[in-house]
Amino acid sequence: MGGMKVRGRMSRVRPTIEDVARAAGVSRATASRVINNAPGASGPLRARVSAAVAELGYQPNETARALASGRQRAVDVVAVTYGPGPGWLATHPYFSRVLAGMMPVLERVDAQLRLHAVGLRSSAAAIDEIADNAGLGVVLADITPALAVRVHRRCRRTVSLVPTAPSVPGVEADNIGGAYAAVNELHQRGCRRIAAIHGPAANPCAIDRRTGYRQAVDALGLAELSADGDFRREGGYHAAQRLLEQHPDIDAMFIACDLMAAGAIQAITASGRRVPHDISIIGFDDSIAAVCTNPPLTTMRLPVEDMAAAATRLLLEGTPSAGYRQRFPVDLVVRDSTCR
Repeated sequence: MGGMKVRGRMSRVRPTIEDVARAAGVSRATASRVINNAPGASGPLRARVSAAVAELGYQPNETARALASGRQRAVDVVAVTYGPGPGWLATHPYFSRVLAGMMPVLERVDAQLRLHAVGLRSSAAAIDEIADNAGLGVVLADITPALAVRVHRRCRRTVSLVPTAPSVPGVEADNIGGAYAAVNELHQRGCRRIAAIHGPAANPCAIDRRTGYRQAVDALGLAELSADGDFRREGGYHAAQRLLEQHPDIDAMFIACDLMAAGAIQAITASGRRVPHDISIIGFDDSIAAVCTNPPLTTMRLPVEDMAAAATRLLLEGTPSAGYRQRFPVDLVVRDSTCR
C-alpha cells in the first residue's frame, strides 16, 4: 500500500532534473549533459542517468528536447548589466553590435541565438543554469573574470569577447593599446591637460582602457586627471562636470565609451566651453553614438561585429582549446571632436 501511495504522489508531481540527478547519484550538470546529449559524461554515467529518466518518467522541457533532437540549435549570449534594471542592456549600442555580428553566421547554419542578461550579483545557480543548458556554446559578451571562469568550468564550449582569465578562450580587442593610442593622439595635437572618464570598475574592458590611459600619461609625463563613469550617457555627463570643476584648465578628454563621451560633450557645452576649440574629445567604440553627437566624435573603433562573428564561428567548429586567443586591433577614426 505504501509503495502505491508513493507512485500516486509521483504521478501528480512532474519530476525535475534535480530528481533525475539525485536518483542517478550524479550532479545536476551531468544529468543535464546526458539529457541534452552533450559531451562531458562517461558511458556508465550516461547509463545511470538514462535509467533514472526512465524510472521517474522524466520529460525535459521543450527547449531541452529540441536541443537533444537537433531540431533547434542555439548559441547562448551572456551579458552582465552594470546599470539599474534590464533597460541598461537594451539601450547600450555595444550589445546590438554583438548580435549583429553573430546573426549572419548563425543564419547560414540554421541556428538560433539566446540572450541572457545577468547582474553583477546574480546567484551562482543562475549562472550555472545557463552553462548547464547551453546549446552549441556560450559567447560571453560582457562578464567579470570570476563569472567567466565559472561558466567555462561547466561548459567548455565558451568564448569571451572581453578579457577574463587565462584559461577561458577569448576573442579580444586591444583595449590597452587603443587607450594608449588615443592619449598619444591628443598629445600630438598639442593637448597637455588630458583627463579621462573611465567605465565601471568591475568591467574588464574598462579596466584595460584605464590601464592604457595611465600608461600613456606616465610615458608622456602628464598629470593623471580622472573621473569614473558607468558606460552610460548620464555617467559621462556628471563625470565631465566634476572634472571641469576640479580642473578648469583641461584641454582634452579621453572617454572610455562613446555613450559617456556624448554626455561629456553635453556637459562641456553647458559649461560654456566648445568642442573641440576649448576641449578635444576622443571616445571609444565607434558605435552609433559617435556619429550622433555634436560635433561627431573622434573615437577608437572597437571591431565588435567582427569579433562576435569570429567567436560564433569558433564555437560552430567545436570546443575551443583552453587559453585560445584571437586578438583584434583598435583603430583611430577621426571626426570633428578633435582639433586638427
